[in-house]
Amino acid sequence: MFARVSKHWCRALVFASSAIALCAMVPNTASAQQGWDKRTMVTFSAPVEIPGISAQVLPAGTYVFRLMDSPSDRHIVQIFSKDEKHLYANILAIPNWRLKPTDKTVMTFAERRAGEPQAIRAWFYPGDNFGQEFVYPKTKAIELAKVAKVPVLYIPDEVAPNIVAPVVATEAKAVITAPPVVALVRAPVKAVEPEGREIPIETVVEPPPVQSAAALPKTASTIPLLALMGSMCLIVGFSLQRLCARRS
Repeated sequence: MFARVSKHWCRALVFASSAIALCAMVPNTASAQQGWDKRTMVTFSAPVEIPGISAQVLPAGTYVFRLMDSPSDRHIVQIFSKDEKHLYANILAIPNWRLKPTDKTVMTFAERRAGEPQAIRAWFYPGDNFGQEFVYPKTKAIELAKVAKVPVLYIPDEVAPNIVAPVVATEAKAVITAPPVVALVRAPVKAVEPEGREIPIETVVEPPPVQSAAALPKTASTIPLLALMGSMCLIVGFSLQRLCARRS
């Protein structure tokens, strides 16, 4: 009877050790992938203007900002309703290291004409030390630059309809290849000064520095440790298996 019980428990220990080993050797990719789209819920206490065909104004309320997985030097920021059932805009944004972090998720242009809603200049994801600077249609960019007295990025007016074009897809890859998104990513981007002069985008935007290996997220640093733990569990399981074989 004792031999049978011991044999049963040995098998259970071997199984448990093997299961622990398998779990320890599987890299934890979920934490690395979580939040890749930088989903942020933003509440505006007053109407705000966003890039669009003309003056596109969002009423006061709560909205969801999400970053589409697009080329590193050009991003598409999508703005949804609070329940994420309605897409308001696909906005071309350029990562700009020169825009310093603020205490607010969204930064607006400092000056506007009296009675007009504030226009969004950039979106800061909490924790980022650079901003996603929004690109406006040329006509609107010229107006904003003159009033706000800062350079404003722009795309040709004829590309602007793609900002409000519906993009519906079940997979991220399908969204990225949607014609409106492709048109925005490929559109030529320039900047306009308050005096109305066109200037190269490089004089306004500084790309964030390339992340070095030492600064990579810690999500991958635990993999060697997990592999070591898994190997140790396998050794324990193998030893228990030999012990059980001897007793049987």
